[in-house]
Amino acid sequence: MPICELRGVSRTYGSGPAKVHAVREIDLVIEAGEFTVFVGPSGSGKTTLLNMVGCLDQPSEGEVLIEGRPTAGLSDRALAHLRAERIGFIFQAFNLIPVLTAVENVELAVQLGGGGDGRARARQALAEVGLTGLEGRRPNQLSGGQQQRVAIARALVRKPALVIADEPTANLDSANGAQVLELMRELNEKHGTTFIFSTHDAMVMEHARRTVFLHDGRIARDEVRAAPAPRAGEGR
Repeated sequence: MPICELRGVSRTYGSGPAKVHAVREIDLVIEAGEFTVFVGPSGSGKTTLLNMVGCLDQPSEGEVLIEGRPTAGLSDRALAHLRAERIGFIFQAFNLIPVLTAVENVELAVQLGGGGDGRARARQALAEVGLTGLEGRRPNQLSGGQQQRVAIARALVRKPALVIADEPTANLDSANGAQVLELMRELNEKHGTTFIFSTHDAMVMEHARRTVFLHDGRIARDEVRAAPAPRAGEGR
């Protein structure tokens, strides 16, 4: 079953002469375990499309299904529950709470979702992104790359099926951006978590297995890169 399916999805804003067609009649299937990027110039519709995949926005026409479940007609509360249980979010501005430590920022995601044993789960998530020993630091005591790792841990702590990342390297230098991307690829391969990005960054595109090019709200090209050959000693 696809992790996400869009059927004839369009999204418009405004009305009359001010009406904007952000996304137009898009059909798209995202399979479980994909590492996919939406790219295109400003105004191409990639952020709008990403928001609809993440159930942050609803289409004006068409339907979005998450793991085969139609999202049209769901109440705000039901959509919030779906996001909390099945979708993680990584933002370009990190969106960490300044007064909370790294472990508290991650633990909060567990608490808001109604899960138990939040502190232990938060520590485990931070360890998985390489931040053991930094759990007690606040965001202003961490580098940009470390803050993004906290954001990744927060997105993954509830073990979602799908992670949405909006321009995840925009506020990082090239070295930290490469490290964060490699970390997300490792987590994708280890857990089978589906990652979908929007980006202008060529480095993100190079890491992607699938690239969906958008132009004027439509899919212009959809390219899938062959999986890399196993390293020596792997896949045997």
